[in-house]
Amino acid sequence: MSKAVGNAVVRHRVTRQLRHLVRQRLDRLPAGTLAVVRALPPAAPATSAELGRDLDAALRKLRLSAPADGPC
Repeated sequence: MSKAVGNAVVRHRVTRQLRHLVRQRLDRLPAGTLAVVRALPPAAPATSAELGRDLDAALRKLRLSAPADGPC
């Protein structure tokens, strides 16, 4: 993760949040999917809910995931 996101404490917090959020969404991805999640500076002050919404939007844009409230 880039130092532009913040100091080491912030970068590790964002990394843990993203790891947790991606883990919750793995069942929505096709088997064998490889993904790189890159955190940008606005991720530093973002809440887990905001990061989750951004991750869901990115997956929808890539058509790798069904909407959270719809069938997979």
